[in-house]
Amino acid sequence: MPKTIKKVSGAKTAKPSAKTALKDTPALSEVKQIYKFMQDNNLGTVDYEEKGTHIRLVRMPPAQVAVPVAAGASGSIEQEQTSAKPQYSQTIKSPLMGIFFRGSSPSAPPFIKEGEKVKAGTPICLIEAMKVFNEVKATSDCIIKKVLVENGQPVKPGDLLFAIEKI
Repeated sequence: MPKTIKKVSGAKTAKPSAKTALKDTPALSEVKQIYKFMQDNNLGTVDYEEKGTHIRLVRMPPAQVAVPVAAGASGSIEQEQTSAKPQYSQTIKSPLMGIFFRGSSPSAPPFIKEGEKVKAGTPICLIEAMKVFNEVKATSDCIIKKVLVENGQPVKPGDLLFAIEKI
């Protein structure tokens, strides 16, 4: 949060009128000095009052501007992002949100290993959701090519858990 500094002498606050023109006057140069002081010290607000003049400077955070992207450019960005991740033709996805476990407990050996043949219905991992351990089973006979999630990592529905090759 930005710092605030306040300097007030006992004079009354004068309100600026719409008729007051901003010319390069001593008052304007003083405002510029106060603003420079504000920037140099990373202050969010400065209140300054002297001889009946009250100045309050407030820095607003920079506005975030949405930048339009051409249709052709967005397609190339998506291609770069998807090409960065390895593509697997056959996978097993997470059916629910939770914490992924390869074995029955963090210290237990994993249910399956990479390169292992698995029959349909065989438990391959657990996903803990709300203190309940849910078994994820192989949907078909397959070979586990690669484990795509680390033990103890959170997963969401649809996240890739295993790369497989159906038998």
